[in-house]
Amino acid sequence: MATITQEQILAARDRRYRRTHALRVQTPEAARDFVQDVGFCHFWPIKGVEMPSLLHAIAGRERGVPMAHADPDGSKCWGWKDGSLGQRWWYYGKVLRRKATLISLEVLPSFYACSENYGELDDYLEEYRSGTMTLEARQIYEALLQHGPLDTVRLRREARMAAESAKSRFERALVELQVGFKILPTGIAEAGAWRYAFVYDILQRHLPQIPVQAREIKRSDARRTLVRRYLEAVVAEEAGMVRRIFHVLNWTPSELKRTIEALQDEGLVREAQVEGLPRPVLVALDELGQ
Repeated sequence: MATITQEQILAARDRRYRRTHALRVQTPEAARDFVQDVGFCHFWPIKGVEMPSLLHAIAGRERGVPMAHADPDGSKCWGWKDGSLGQRWWYYGKVLRRKATLISLEVLPSFYACSENYGELDDYLEEYRSGTMTLEARQIYEALLQHGPLDTVRLRREARMAAESAKSRFERALVELQVGFKILPTGIAEAGAWRYAFVYDILQRHLPQIPVQAREIKRSDARRTLVRRYLEAVVAEEAGMVRRIFHVLNWTPSELKRTIEALQDEGLVREAQVEGLPRPVLVALDELGQ
């Protein structure tokens, strides 16, 4: 088993994550290229989660989440993300760790193939009958199904959750539907007290090619694609973090184990020992020179 250092991993991550002044993302087009390159990333960095983020790529360095509206890096993140909605550049929604995630359209079919969807607009009924979809999520989905794209203010009203007491249930259901790859934000509307609200639509309507592409992908192949792309992006990571990243996809421990073993058998992933760490890591990037 090869031995690598934490310094090697961090240097390679800085290159992959664009966390250098020379490699930083400086335009919306470069942001799109960055997401295509890494496959998927978080919008903001998430504490305790190893993943590229758009903020760090724009900043060209590791930094905390900006709190001020005038922060230049934060303003670019928000502005470029808002401008991309509806442009079909990527999938944007709350997915991995139930946080804002950007997924390239190249990788999105593999995520969709791991979901409970079959590509029909009424797939949700089976999930609701089986008890894996909440009533609130069904009401939101059916409001979009009946009325088309809706901003969150009208969506709450049409889903019969306009009361203040229903706000938290509405927000949880929105995340549930995004994690399940059923809906996504597709625009911004001047609605509500802040004159800013997401417009949501059903994924199959906004990106109809994704379910079609996903039908050709076996779940085992989809899992291999996602784990490989993750390890290529983060350079090296323990299996425990891989499990944590894809927790929302409900893979069983045996499914993840078989996925990693298949990638090792194919020569796409290998184990390495990191100096100072008790457990080996999984490596899928030749940038380490191993």
